[in-house]
Amino acid sequence: MKEDSVLSGKVAVVTGGYKGIGRWISDALADAGANIVVGARDYGRSQVACAEIEKAGVTAIPVQCDVSKTEDVTRLINTTLEKFGTIDILVNNAGVAGSKKRLCDITDEEWDMTMAINCRGIFYTCRAAAVEMKKRNRGKIINVTSVASFRAIASSSDYCASKAAGYMITKCLAIELAPYNVQVNAICPGLFPTELNPELIAYGDKHAKKMIPAGRIGNTEDLKSIALLLASPGSDYINGAAIPVDGGYLALG
Repeated sequence: MKEDSVLSGKVAVVTGGYKGIGRWISDALADAGANIVVGARDYGRSQVACAEIEKAGVTAIPVQCDVSKTEDVTRLINTTLEKFGTIDILVNNAGVAGSKKRLCDITDEEWDMTMAINCRGIFYTCRAAAVEMKKRNRGKIINVTSVASFRAIASSSDYCASKAAGYMITKCLAIELAPYNVQVNAICPGLFPTELNPELIAYGDKHAKKMIPAGRIGNTEDLKSIALLLASPGSDYINGAAIPVDGGYLALG
């Protein structure tokens, strides 16, 4: 890390920040100078990830956190404040892929689980972080949703509904926090290689040239740059945006 890095000295909380998209974003923010708090259910893997993130010359700490539990989220934010004294950036990345069933086959428990992580989790973390950001009159909140916020996917009604909810939380909160100099935006990834959707990725990779104008699925760098922008002063006049990072997938209609 260079002393003049754009996020030098900032503190970023990244839920689910030890793997997949969350890890890519953690690395991008750390490379730009931000200290990282990884909140996730898997504490062991989070510890390993934090040790690797610290190679960027920043401090990274793991906090065991199930975002569907308000007491866990409260502990996540309180631990961040105890360690660093502030929270500058919140990245809501923790999520599940849903039941992958037709709506009539989804059980109550499966529906509730998807909504608890993908929707209620964003509500809990945004609420807890926003209280602190309002006190400081500054902050960045980045919600990782999906192109499923805008387009239906077969056998994914629980997932699509939860991601659409995250999209609307983003827009509503952006309006509420604008007077406090807090920007709230969403990143809406298309097809990216993560642990959540191996079958979809395999299909997408095979048919990418038909499905995606860019002719490929996404990679690490495609997401890192937009996350860094939304976490940095360069996005001070971007608020309530939901930015597809999808190679043109949604442009097809």
